[in-house]
Amino acid sequence: MGRIAAQTAKQVIVQRVREAERDVIYNEFSKRKGDLINGIIERFEGRDIIVDLGKTEALLAYNEQIPNESYHRSDRVRAILLDVKKTGRGPQLILSRAHPSFVIKLFEMEVPEIYEGLLEIKGAVREPGRRTKIAVQSHDGKVDPVGTCVGMKGSRVQSIVRELEGEKIDIIRWTPDRREFTVNALSPAKIRSINQIDDDTMQVIVADDQLSLAIGKKGQNARLAARLTGQKIDIKSENQLNQEKEEKKQHILAESICELPGVG
Repeated sequence: MGRIAAQTAKQVIVQRVREAERDVIYNEFSKRKGDLINGIIERFEGRDIIVDLGKTEALLAYNEQIPNESYHRSDRVRAILLDVKKTGRGPQLILSRAHPSFVIKLFEMEVPEIYEGLLEIKGAVREPGRRTKIAVQSHDGKVDPVGTCVGMKGSRVQSIVRELEGEKIDIIRWTPDRREFTVNALSPAKIRSINQIDDDTMQVIVADDQLSLAIGKKGQNARLAARLTGQKIDIKSENQLNQEKEEKKQHILAESICELPGVG
């Protein structure tokens, strides 16, 4: 072949080899969606982080990072493989440390009873860097789901908290009873009474000194509990409830007086 033909053939072969390599990487990592991935921080692109996984690179976007967490070049980082996308430049791997599934995978790795099927994680909600609520169910009456996840002297959960840079974790016992599950989800607040208002709303009554604890800082506890249970939660203190009852009585009394002949 002539020089130009040989050069063209070389370019075609190299291009096909690159495409084959990209397909191999895509097929390999697309099967690992949702898995924990370990890598080394290679460089920063603005506020995003490029992580070296050995065979390829992955993107840890700013909105998938834990807020206030510091990262440095050459640091080892662990994250969940959130997605694998095909692009013109090859597969793009998306990592996340902020997704609730990241916490779920950490528990599955730390608690053997989950892997063995004795415990099941029924759901998790999260405000990254601040607080997580995770609901667990036991399939063995002899296994306490909360105590097992906490571990001896808190060893298991503390290991996960360290990975999350001190993020608070509430482990909730899951139950099919919606009222009981809502009470559990609002822990550590103590509930006086709970009533189902409609299919989507629970009214929760707490002691006056438990109101701020039930609502949480900037509404965080109530907000996460509502997301975990999948329903609206109306929290009132006993004092607020008594005031509402008194106002309702006064309103009914006023309406009754106005119905008397000659009374405006």
